[in-house]
This record gives sequence, C-alpha cells and structure tokens, in this order.
Amino acid sequence: MTEVLHTQEIYDPNEASLQREQRERNALLCAFNSLSRLEEEKREELCRQMFSSFGEGSFIEAPFYANWAGKYVSIGKNVYINFLLTLVDDTYIEIGDNTLIGPNVTITTATHPLDPEERRKGLQFNKPIHIGNNVFIGAGSIILPGVTIGDDSVIAAGSLVSRDIPSKVLAMGSPARVIRSL
Repeated sequence: MTEVLHTQEIYDPNEASLQREQRERNALLCAFNSLSRLEEEKREELCRQMFSSFGEGSFIEAPFYANWAGKYVSIGKNVYINFLLTLVDDTYIEIGDNTLIGPNVTITTATHPLDPEERRKGLQFNKPIHIGNNVFIGAGSIILPGVTIGDDSVIAAGSLVSRDIPSKVLAMGSPARVIRSL
C-alpha cells in the first residue's frame, strides 16, 4: 500500500495499513529521542534502522520528529542536523553530503488538494524534496513539497522555500528568493 505515497496522486493517509505502519515506525523515533547524546552507538544504530540511508559522520540532535521515522529519507555523509527537525516524510527526501540544518527546521513532502470536498475527506498527495551537497539551511526555515535546493546554497534563517533554489546562491525571505550568487 505504501507505493501510493510516491505517485504524487491523491490518496487517503488514514487508510488502516498506512496508519499501522506509521505507528510501528514511531517506536523507533521514540527510542531515538529518549537516548542521551552520550549513547552515540545506540543513536547511530537507530539512525541506520530509521533512514533509507544514513551517511558516515552524520549526526542528528534530539528531539527530531517525522511521520515515518525517516523511512523514505536519505542522509548523506557528514550531515549535521540541529534540534527540532520536523520531517513530514510521506515520500522521498534526499539530503546531500556536508549539509547543515539549523534548529527548528521543517521539511514537508505532503500537501493537500485545493478542492474543499477532497480536503474534508482528509486526502493528500506528496512531492519529493532534494537538498544538494554542502547546503546550509538556517534556523526556522520551512522547505515545501517538491522543492530542490542546489549544491553549495544557503537558505537564510526563517525562510519559506516554496520553489527550486539553484546551486551556489544565498536565498532568503517568505517566499524565499535568490539574493545573490555565492
């Protein structure tokens, strides 16, 4: 049933088998968030279980929240993720090598139909997100469904990224726009 998550077609996220699997994966997330920073080996083992891939030298500060506990998330090498990352990871999220994510960042792949009747039914659809290598996402930023952020770019704190950001630029604002090349 989870294949529907990746089609970009509208579906019912409250379907019983989807809800059951999310609850099971939530146990991994709860275990991760309960560990101290001193329990490094256990934290890394849980990250390898939670994420589709978790690169060497990467680290996530707890607490961290995710609908699917990272099941569809690929994290590159030497990635640092600060406190309070929220992933609405209902489809694929790729985070490249040497990326830095500030505190209280939200990355959301899920969205809802514009049609009010479909929204009343609780339906949604998902769009993947790709974050390149050597990207810095500032504190409090929000990355919306379907966005690609190019290599070596910086997203300033508090930005709302609603469209693709090219490589080697500084982007900021709500909505984020390119301020200058880097």
